[in-house]
Amino acid sequence: MKYALVKFSVHLLGLRPFVIFTDHVSLRTTTNSPHLSQRMTRWLSLFAEYNFRPGKLNVLADALSRRPDYELAHVSRVMTDLYDRIRLAYQGDENYTPLVQFLSDGKDAKVDRLSPRQRAQLHRYELADGLLHYRVDPGDPPRVVVPNDEDLKYDILLEVHDAPMSDHLGREKTYQTVSRTFWQTRLYKSVARYVKSCETCQRVKPSPGHASAPLQCLPVSADCWKSMRLEFIFGLPAGEKGNTGVLVFVCRLSKMMHLAPITRKQAAQLFLDGVFRYHGLPETIVSDQDPRITGAFWDTLFQLLGTKLTMPIADHPQTDGQTERVNRKYSSEHLC
Repeated sequence: MKYALVKFSVHLLGLRPFVIFTDHVSLRTTTNSPHLSQRMTRWLSLFAEYNFRPGKLNVLADALSRRPDYELAHVSRVMTDLYDRIRLAYQGDENYTPLVQFLSDGKDAKVDRLSPRQRAQLHRYELADGLLHYRVDPGDPPRVVVPNDEDLKYDILLEVHDAPMSDHLGREKTYQTVSRTFWQTRLYKSVARYVKSCETCQRVKPSPGHASAPLQCLPVSADCWKSMRLEFIFGLPAGEKGNTGVLVFVCRLSKMMHLAPITRKQAAQLFLDGVFRYHGLPETIVSDQDPRITGAFWDTLFQLLGTKLTMPIADHPQTDGQTERVNRKYSSEHLC
């Protein structure tokens, strides 16, 4: 309450009365206690800036909420047989049946029926309303023990993960939600297996960020100039004929290269005159996502020649690293 009054003080001070819904019973001791800490004293001085008026005296504001003849017409409650199924499953579980029987008998119970492990952890178990509860640590809230019933375990995860309001949570959040109420052996592995096999999650949710398959090296042909790399270099100083770019052809096997001065409209002709004329038609051409290569003219040319154009993924120049290295070397030498 103190945080809210400080946070919204610019909106609350000097305006019409406002209502705070809080656990007021616990706050009564702060005003009546004879021993107050320095922090509580500062808080009380802050509260004194606001005029407190009990709700029972604020008749006009609380007339509707305090109607004596008001009664809730209908209350809908979600019914489930999950806990009844858990109680019934205890009877067929050889691991938890002796433990439930021991806790039910009370003082007349015989410890000999329990296994050594159950005796060592007996202080963590308790029985309430026919349900066996387990505490991981003494200060933790009790959790309902789920017997070794695969159908029952599946239905619990189905209710938590696939419910309309659950939004198909991931592994960690689903585990946190289930572990607040239920306890079973290897619960984390069961949740991870269920979430991983959820058809809706696999179909709808995006990839967590990593590639669906590892990157592979492009295959290299066994003959020279059967697989080549192609790339443009523009932005160079103009030559004698006004050319400001270079078209680079590199054989991926022999590393042999051809460099041809170019304007933006001569690429196709230089390819035919400088490469196809001497080395024939390549089987594959590796290049980047340059629009001069992916344009309609190049698509038509490759379709007529029957050549496959291989494009790398966007923003990944390492795919065509060989040509990138040639470009860097040529650009540095030309500019120098």
